[in-house]
Amino acid sequence: MSCAYYNRNCRVGLIVGTGSNACYVERLENVELWDSDFNNPKQVIINTEWGAFGDNGCLDFIMTKYDNEIDRTSLNPKKQLFEKMISGMYMGELARLVIVKLTNDGALFRGQGSENLFKPGNFFTKYISEIESDKTGEFNNCRQVLEELCLVDITDQDCRDVRYICEVISKRAAQLSAAGVACLLNRMNEKSVVVAVDGSVYRFHPHFHNMMTETIESLVLPDITFDLMLSEDGSGRGAALVAAVASRSR
Repeated sequence: MSCAYYNRNCRVGLIVGTGSNACYVERLENVELWDSDFNNPKQVIINTEWGAFGDNGCLDFIMTKYDNEIDRTSLNPKKQLFEKMISGMYMGELARLVIVKLTNDGALFRGQGSENLFKPGNFFTKYISEIESDKTGEFNNCRQVLEELCLVDITDQDCRDVRYICEVISKRAAQLSAAGVACLLNRMNEKSVVVAVDGSVYRFHPHFHNMMTETIESLVLPDITFDLMLSEDGSGRGAALVAAVASRSR
């Protein structure tokens, strides 16, 4: 809503933060459960609840053993599977599980981990953004993160490997998010659409926007143009706009 106030082409809303969800503008003729009036503009905002995508098993073919471990130990097993692959609540733990596996295999830190590393939940998603913010060939942020985890004798190769793990996890999250957005854009089939995006992962990760843009471009219909627009204070400003409209329409 806050982005639509500034740009009338805003037709999709997305959040990639602690959780993930998306909404979009749908034509009433396509909404089978609609039981109210069909007055202009004959459109309604659909809440996709896409975090629950995959709960029927359709994502099983791309889930890794690390995804399965995240799901198994979560508060809601077999639920919100798509969200568990892309949101900030789980990205850090996904990275930690991979790092622990490679450490136990002797491929990282000479096989010497730490109590902090082995403790679930100790590799925060913000670490991924910080590590990927290092310039190529520099590992200042990465070393600081690993030192916070009480790891010692860290080599440059350790840092390269940890950064690569973070890159793979964040790239997958961006591409899966982008695939969902592209699907909505193709369904709407409007020629120019602004996608409002909010959430800590999108906002603070140094490459998430570019990775999403590149993937959407490869998946949308050739005649569709789009722009990802950072939503500023969507919860506050957007809610105020909805309240204002509702009050005026009484």
